[in-house]
Amino acid sequence: MKKLKIGNGYYILKLDDILKFKNISLNKIQTDLDTDFYTIKRLMTGDTSRFDIYVLARICNYLNCELNDIIEYIPNNKI
Repeated sequence: MKKLKIGNGYYILKLDDILKFKNISLNKIQTDLDTDFYTIKRLMTGDTSRFDIYVLARICNYLNCELNDIIEYIPNNKI
């Protein structure tokens, strides 16, 4: 799990945890989804300035999960 602080709150990135739990490697998911390795890696590390909703939808479908299982947003007023 990785916390990504932004101006009005933060994101909790959970993709890495889900992949570990399901025993799926980064290489396997990127190959199966035909998505760039670094696109998936950035979703795991938070090294991104925006999230691609199409990639997130494919990941959710592949992992049979909800978006909130991968990325959770916590606004400052809930901290």
